[in-house]
Amino acid sequence: MDRETFHTCCSLVKIPRQSYEQFCSSHFVDYIEKKDFSYSRFFKNYLLPNHPCVFSRRFTEDWNCRKYWVTEDGKPNFQRLLHDFEDTPVPVANCNAREYNANPKQILPFKEFISYWREYIQNGHSSPKGCLYLKDWHMQREFPEHNVYSTPVFFSSDWLNEYWDSIEVDDYRFVYMGPKGSWTPFHADVFRSYSWSANICGRKKWLLYPPGQEEHLRDCHGNLAYDVTAPVLQDKGQYPRRAEACQPLEIIQEAGEIIFVPSGWHHQVYNLEDTISINHNWLNGCNLDIMWQFLQGELSAVQREISEWRDTMDTWHQHCQVIMKSCTGIDYGEFASFLRIIANNRLSFLSTCSGSSSSSSCPRQLSESLAALGPHHAAFDLQRVAHILECMLSNEDFLRLDPASLSSQPEGLLQQIRDAMRSAL
Repeated sequence: MDRETFHTCCSLVKIPRQSYEQFCSSHFVDYIEKKDFSYSRFFKNYLLPNHPCVFSRRFTEDWNCRKYWVTEDGKPNFQRLLHDFEDTPVPVANCNAREYNANPKQILPFKEFISYWREYIQNGHSSPKGCLYLKDWHMQREFPEHNVYSTPVFFSSDWLNEYWDSIEVDDYRFVYMGPKGSWTPFHADVFRSYSWSANICGRKKWLLYPPGQEEHLRDCHGNLAYDVTAPVLQDKGQYPRRAEACQPLEIIQEAGEIIFVPSGWHHQVYNLEDTISINHNWLNGCNLDIMWQFLQGELSAVQREISEWRDTMDTWHQHCQVIMKSCTGIDYGEFASFLRIIANNRLSFLSTCSGSSSSSSCPRQLSESLAALGPHHAAFDLQRVAHILECMLSNEDFLRLDPASLSSQPEGLLQQIRDAMRSAL
């Protein structure tokens, strides 16, 4: 990040984002062709305003998976994939079955899924087993030595995976493999994160709705649509607000291309051909406020759901946090831990940059990533963490947490950040 962008961003309390109407009136989804496109331009034109875009196949041309996982005619290279992953257990969803608003999954040996896929193709993309889709496979975590791709610099400020890597619990880096006709139902990504998705081979069709439009796509009971193309959505009795929804942005993603899906944009995705893709969910200072709003909304929903028990339980507020974590994967206490780790990494990095410390406590790969983005970016990150900490310290539900349950006190971290920001500015 350059100095001008840094000073502009640090002056923002709330990040300005255009409405969908303004976005549509200004331009279509941008296609970024040349590899000399700068990170600062991506930051200012897409991350901050929360706009989608597509990167050309030039940005993935040197990935090993595009060389080895794809045949000369652009199809999945089943022989090479079996050689690399034959007995690996993988998660497989059935696109023809519905479980709540998702597809039920099972764990299969990789070779069994490939055998199914070959038969599915031979039978004209049909099978009595349904349309199976290998999805949410943590291939990178299981096989880091394979080095099949590298995260583009545009998506490298990735707090979500930085945090989960640090606690060695999980990650949000996935491989998807599916036959023609496989699809993902209507949804927004975890914690309202960004996502990027690169087609290694095959083509996808994306239907994207900007934040807020999903409210028009709920049924009369308040449930989000499972399939936004289903005829039942035309029933005004079932979906009374459907006519108020905008038309989705439709993007056809070709082999080798990367799509950037902004924070909180609901989407539905189809594989138009036999397709393999790499997908990451990620968060950073540009959409941290959206995550915090999402968490507040999730907690409010839990509180409404069990409001009748509020006056009968001394630990009602703690129970709301427990239920919230079981539903979303995080509670306010862990969110505070998340902010602490992100902030401490950047405080350590800036201390090293200023010469007040001889070495950074960050992992080597993270230090390299922070160095590539520069000290101005680290300072921007700290400014965004500080803003959310200030919001949390004025939030009644956060203040009800037992201080002993927090890994550190937010007030102390906030003061550290303020001291560091004074030096940076």
